[in-house]
Amino acid sequence: MARYDAYVLCTSPRSGSTHLCNLLASTGVAGKPASWFHTPSVSDWLEQFDLTIDKNLPARENVKRAFNAAISAGSSNNGMFGLRLQRHSFDFFTRQLSILKPGVSGDVQRINAAFGRVGFIYLPRLDKISQAVSLVKAEQTGLWHKAADGTELERLAPPAPARYDAARIAASVEQMQTWDSEWRQWFARESIEPLEIEYERLAQDAQGVLRDILAYLDVDTTHARGVVAGVAKLGDDVSREWVERFRPEHSGG
Repeated sequence: MARYDAYVLCTSPRSGSTHLCNLLASTGVAGKPASWFHTPSVSDWLEQFDLTIDKNLPARENVKRAFNAAISAGSSNNGMFGLRLQRHSFDFFTRQLSILKPGVSGDVQRINAAFGRVGFIYLPRLDKISQAVSLVKAEQTGLWHKAADGTELERLAPPAPARYDAARIAASVEQMQTWDSEWRQWFARESIEPLEIEYERLAQDAQGVLRDILAYLDVDTTHARGVVAGVAKLGDDVSREWVERFRPEHSGG
C-alpha cells in the first residue's frame, strides 16, 4: 500500500508549479495536480467541471459536489490525487473544508478526511526578485505560460507590452515573502514536515525532483524516466534586465 492517497503542492505564483504539475501528471502515477480550488467561489469550482450550484441543496452538498468532481478529475488510474494550492487560495479553501467536514477539527485533519492520507510538498522560490519580476511581467503582458514548443499555453489578457515598474516589483517581492512566511507558519502550527523542493532545483534538475517526489509518495520512481517538460520558461533578456536593474535598489532581495 502506498504511503499516501493524495498530496497537496503548497506554493505561490511563479514558483514553477505549472511545470511541476505537468511533469507529475505525465508520470501517470502521481495524480493530475491542478488548482482545483483556485478562486474564492464554489460556483467557479463547479463551473470548471461543467456543473452549477444547485440552490435546492444545502451549502455543504454543493461543496461536496465540487470536492468529488475535483478528486475525480485530479486522480490518476492508481487512485493518487494531486492538488496544487496557492497561498492566496488557502483561506477560502479551508473555510469550505470546515463546511464539508463540520465534525472534524484542525486543517490537516479536515484535509485527510476529505482526501485520505495526504502528503505535503512545498515549492518555494528562493530568489524573490526574480519571482516578482516574473509575476509583474505576466500581469502586464497577459502571457502566463508557454508550451515546450513555444506556443502559448495560458493567456489571461490580450497581448500588451512589458514595462519596468519598480514599485510594483517591490510590492510583489513583499507579497511573495508574506506568502512564504504564511506557509511556514501553517506547517509549524499543524506539525507538518513537507517535502521541500525549491524552484531553483526544479529548474536545474527536473528529473531528480520528480524521482524524489515519487519516492516521497511511495510510488515506483521508474515512472520518472522519459518524462519531458511540457512547459517552457518565460524568463528572457527583459526579465534578466529588470532583475539586474532592481536588485541594487532592494537590499532584502
